[in-house]
Amino acid sequence: MHKEELIQLHTYMAQMKRYFERNGITHEFDDYKALSISPVHIHRSKADHKRAIFILGGELANLMSRDDFISDGQSVQMRESLNSIIKLMGSN
Repeated sequence: MHKEELIQLHTYMAQMKRYFERNGITHEFDDYKALSISPVHIHRSKADHKRAIFILGGELANLMSRDDFISDGQSVQMRESLNSIIKLMGSN
C-alpha cells in the first residue's frame, strides 16, 4: 500500500475515533494517543502511519466488540454513522 493510501485509511479511522469521542467514549484510545501522530502529519514515515493504523484499528475493534459498548437507543444511530464512513471508504 502506498503512503498516500495509508494516510487516507488513517483519516477514515481517525474519523471513527472522533465520532466515538464526541459520544463520550474517550478513554479507549490511550495507546493511539501515545503515538502522537494523526493523519495530517504527512511528514511522518509510512511505517509511522502503518503503526498508527494497527494500534487505532485494534482499539476500535476492542471497543466495538464489547457487550457494554452502546445502548440500544444509540445502536441505530451509530450503525448508520459507521455505515456512512464505510461507504465513503469504498467509493475511493
